[in-house]
Amino acid sequence: MRARPGIPLLEKGFRPFFLLGASFATLAVPIWITALEVGYAPGGAFGAMQWHAHEMLFGFTTAIIAGFLLTAVGNWTNRETATGTPLALLAALWSLGRVAVFFAERAPRMAALVDAAFLPTLAVTCALPVLRTKNRRNYAFIGLLALLACLNAASHWAALERDISSVRTIHALALDVIVIVIVIVTGRIVPMFTRNATGADAIRGLPLLEKASLASVALLTISDALPGSRVPSGVLAALAAALLLARMANWGSRHALRDPLLWILHAGTLWVPVGLALRAGAELGVALPPSSALHALTAGAIGSLTLGMMARVSLGHTGRMLKAPQSMTVAFACVILAGIVRVAAAFLPGSAYLPALEVATLLWSLAFLLFVVGYAKILVSPRV
Repeated sequence: MRARPGIPLLEKGFRPFFLLGASFATLAVPIWITALEVGYAPGGAFGAMQWHAHEMLFGFTTAIIAGFLLTAVGNWTNRETATGTPLALLAALWSLGRVAVFFAERAPRMAALVDAAFLPTLAVTCALPVLRTKNRRNYAFIGLLALLACLNAASHWAALERDISSVRTIHALALDVIVIVIVIVTGRIVPMFTRNATGADAIRGLPLLEKASLASVALLTISDALPGSRVPSGVLAALAAALLLARMANWGSRHALRDPLLWILHAGTLWVPVGLALRAGAELGVALPPSSALHALTAGAIGSLTLGMMARVSLGHTGRMLKAPQSMTVAFACVILAGIVRVAAAFLPGSAYLPALEVATLLWSLAFLLFVVGYAKILVSPRV
């Protein structure tokens, strides 16, 4: 179904989901910090900490994945995914999930059902054109969406059972799956975007390193899903970090420094091996706080890459020049600084931890607010 004339917001999946996701990112972290300070626990049985984790992974990040895939699948298959009313309903379902999970204490089972419905619906919406056109290269994305859907449902089940330990484990596995998505997407687009923008023919991805990098993060996910010693996961995290760093050697990062739309993607990609290296150190006995790795992958990698992708995709798919507004350069700097401060907070003494958290929150929210202010008109206006 095509979008109704006069409703540009519903023409492509990136439009509503980037706007909703960025708006949610602007508000969610300050709400969480406020909840910590006043003693309120959103998310019902999740509690404030795991509500924050759940909404980072299954709220904000899946919104940006949805916007990206709903748009990309149309390009890959030459068939529309969801536009018009179906797209509006899909966006409404995601939004209801955010409200339901926040107030889960009032109707926990209903909140779980509402939120758990979004990812399966998204997976089916993306799968239909991919399967009908036998677009085998992208079958993996359908499998990863299905896996995220199962993990989200499992996290709600564990929360309803008041098993917070299992909730943490499930959220960690969800982050592993999102890292796999990041590795696939960045391997395809970052060297290509950089080569196209700079004209440097030497920029390219190396297929062998791409496959090895993907295999290493997939094995790490499998290791995390199995009970036992953390040493194998630590070794796999170190291997994955080395491979992911090596694959960037021919990506032309130095050529990207002149273009904010490029350097933010390179910076976001670099956060992944940094996060995995921090994790490897913590699990192999180096005196590193485990939360430093967690926030390098979330506030660092997810934050930078989602903001960079939203800024670029929104311009390209609305027919505009690939030149970000000046405000987005500030936004990119803010989101990178937010990641650095958030990771550094784990190393600070207790008295400095909360102030550092507040600084990181301010930088994070400002970054996504600048996107909302700068891009809202683009997202709701017709293609140029």
